[in-house]
Amino acid sequence: MPSGRVVITGMGLVTPLGHEVDSVWRRLLAGESGIGPVSRFPGATFRTNFAGEVRGYDPADFVDMAAHANAGLNTQFALGACAQAWDQAGLRHFDGFNQRRVGLYLGSGEGSLDYDNFVATNLTSWDETTRSVDHVAWARASLERMTAASETQQEPNAALAHLAAQFGVRGPAFNCMTACAASTQAIGEAGELIRHGDADVMIAGGSHSMIHPLGMTGFIRLTAMSTRCDEPARAARPFDRTRDGFVMGEGAGIVILEDLDHALARGAMPLVELVGYGSSADAFRITDMHPEGLGPMRAMAGALRQADIDPRSQRNGRPPVDYISAHGTGTTENDAIETAAIKALFGPSARRVPISSVKCMIGHLIQAAGAVELITCVQAIRTGRIPPTINLNQPDPECDLDYVPHVARDLTDTGGVEVCLSNSFGFGGQNDTLCVRRYRD
Repeated sequence: MPSGRVVITGMGLVTPLGHEVDSVWRRLLAGESGIGPVSRFPGATFRTNFAGEVRGYDPADFVDMAAHANAGLNTQFALGACAQAWDQAGLRHFDGFNQRRVGLYLGSGEGSLDYDNFVATNLTSWDETTRSVDHVAWARASLERMTAASETQQEPNAALAHLAAQFGVRGPAFNCMTACAASTQAIGEAGELIRHGDADVMIAGGSHSMIHPLGMTGFIRLTAMSTRCDEPARAARPFDRTRDGFVMGEGAGIVILEDLDHALARGAMPLVELVGYGSSADAFRITDMHPEGLGPMRAMAGALRQADIDPRSQRNGRPPVDYISAHGTGTTENDAIETAAIKALFGPSARRVPISSVKCMIGHLIQAAGAVELITCVQAIRTGRIPPTINLNQPDPECDLDYVPHVARDLTDTGGVEVCLSNSFGFGGQNDTLCVRRYRD
């Protein structure tokens, strides 16, 4: 019988600030930026020509790539992050569990493009007279260069299939595509599978890369991305009055979720407990959040309700939550609406809850964002420190909460960090929140 309690026993990261948890965490606390000019394709003429790229990464440092020769970039990120989490959980040499009781739940998108192929076909269709692309010629050249390998790289469930093969997963396996909320929703739903007794262990999280010409162009056309090409490291400005959009990032975040009794029986040490998950839909517009913030508020309320936490209560004179990892994209609407939702839910306590967004340092990792940001919550609980929101020089009057500007905050002398919320709000009005708490025997 399941214990009804879900714990995190392992975690792994691949981000623009590094390829393993400890080094990424150190750089986040130091307020470093992993955002710079795009190097992967000739993007100098793009309206936005900078992003948070993963640099110097080799998946062969983590797994034998012989079986993953056709893995796309997002799959490569997932393999590295999962190998880290798998090892930390102590599962690499553990053979005492039933593989049919190990599952997968990922938030992973459409895969990464073959950049060299795209650029080559694009150049063959370039008209020097009109300075434009002949899209018919480009499409024809692209089809001629398409291979079976490039097609499999595009499959949204490619990362899922590669991880299942690599780690011997034969239980429930799902791929979630709810845009920027995907990996948060994947972790929440994976936790529910364990609570319901459908699995003992779940690999959960997300991976994504959209730093290619089509991915960047799509968001540029939506006018959702910052255009501060002259200062990339300062372009992402969540909650700042001068913010002008988000910055694209890429990478992966993976956690190992486990039934508490199963973890303890094999001698694993829980890192934190996953105590709450809330999900809602705005039922509004495909790209805009509902201006009243009702959906985000319901998602946060649902996570706290499952965790048996009253958002208006106090804990030894402190608010009921010690830290909120905000969705905090740096777009005008998102930041103001998320602020309003937090204030509506927490009431007077809202101004006393530290909040920050690490997107200002690593960019928006789209479907991987929520998992990476949940791991920052786990690290906040383990270390008692909260990462800052850098570039917050001119606070927006509508965003008037405690966003931990510029410098990380150390709470070890005041009781540390016990409870965290992690918010993710995706295109289409998908809202998801996770609540983690310090593990107590």
